[in-house]
Amino acid sequence: MSALHLAPGDPRPEPARPLHAIARVGYGPVPLDFDRLAAEIPAVQSGLALAGEADLELRLACTGPAELRAVSAALLRAGAAHVHVDLVLRALVPARAALRPVP
Repeated sequence: MSALHLAPGDPRPEPARPLHAIARVGYGPVPLDFDRLAAEIPAVQSGLALAGEADLELRLACTGPAELRAVSAALLRAGAAHVHVDLVLRALVPARAALRPVP
């Protein structure tokens, strides 16, 4: 039987983030700093700067509904004019094309 050894560092494991969402954010009078948002909000996984109805689209991974509400509130406090959140039900990935031998 082998013993389990924890690696040095933070003894608390990273919380699971099973709730995925997309937040579409409209800037207020001043554009939001994506790098600062990503550093301050652990749920922010990635983002896109957009031209259109939304200025920024953020991919979020949250621990649950409470964290998702907290992220929305934090974005508004950071200066967003509006935040629209959609839950991700499943990720769609195109199937790889099967290679067939040439006759």
